[in-house]
Amino acid sequence: MAEDNGWNVYIDDRSDHVACLGVWGPNARQTIQAIADDPAAWEDENFPFAATRRLTLQGIPVEAFRISYVGEQGWELHVDFSYGLSLWDLVYAQGATPVGVETYANTRRMEKSLRLQNADLLTEYNLYEAGLARPVVKQADFHGKAPYLEQRELEQQAAYLCTLVMDDNVDSNGLARYPVGQCPLMDPQTGEVPVDSKGRRSYLSSIAYGPSIGKNIGLGYLPSEYCEEGRELITEYLGEQFTMKVAAVGYKPLYDPENKLPRS
Repeated sequence: MAEDNGWNVYIDDRSDHVACLGVWGPNARQTIQAIADDPAAWEDENFPFAATRRLTLQGIPVEAFRISYVGEQGWELHVDFSYGLSLWDLVYAQGATPVGVETYANTRRMEKSLRLQNADLLTEYNLYEAGLARPVVKQADFHGKAPYLEQRELEQQAAYLCTLVMDDNVDSNGLARYPVGQCPLMDPQTGEVPVDSKGRRSYLSSIAYGPSIGKNIGLGYLPSEYCEEGRELITEYLGEQFTMKVAAVGYKPLYDPENKLPRS
């Protein structure tokens, strides 16, 4: 876009300048307020969802972003790199449970039907197929608006991103398997990979174990004719086949942290 518009763009790599700590979960607000210099600033009425605030935690300046990639309450705390370990120590001292990238990048976000850029969100698929379209389109012009408006007029998209679950993950040797990454998808009747009307082949763009529902969860684009809850497909892992069942078409969480009721 910079080349197309003749913009003079300078890119500054800030990887070693800024640290980010995600504090997420049902006790996120209480955890942060316990170390906040102004606890009231973190209340819902003062800090709404998707807002940012510049605040301090025991004197440490943070750029706080109220957002969450695990489908529960929380904040990203962006801080100067030199404060990173000190901020970590403050949060950890409040009893926060440290977790790795797999928890928020896959297991928890997939239980909430959240998509991952460059895995589930690809330029080959539009926002309607990805389940991210919104009810209205803003009046202002934006890059890609014309094709987006065309996509809105379609009665049915060629494919949709579906959530699938593996009810039985035990292989022929009696070992429970927990695939990660990307895996093939096949029609159990034909043994062939489903291909949509645009020639795009189906596969699991993400797969991970969801601890809240106790099953492996996968996301994958399927041709519209395959998009029905209960539809079974086959995936292959370590030379063995496992059944994947469509549990949701489009955006539809399998686990709701508000009522703690998993969907089978």
